[in-house]
Amino acid sequence: MAEVVHEFSSLVRGVDHLDYAARAWTEQRGNIWVGWLEFTGPRSSKMTGEETSQSNRDAVAYWATGLERIYLEGALQRAR
Repeated sequence: MAEVVHEFSSLVRGVDHLDYAARAWTEQRGNIWVGWLEFTGPRSSKMTGEETSQSNRDAVAYWATGLERIYLEGALQRAR
């Protein structure tokens, strides 16, 4: 079952000039844990595909805490 491992404190501005709240999600798939990002805006929500794969849940959470604003902006552009 997927779960949120990190909620980003700052909003991310999209190319549509709207602000989105960002959260990192994880889910165990076999022996690995995958992570992706979700962006929730005033009109819609978008998710990226798999952004990382790690050996455990805590490693995905740690990965998320290191993401910079520029990464999140790019991920928002990739999200569907």
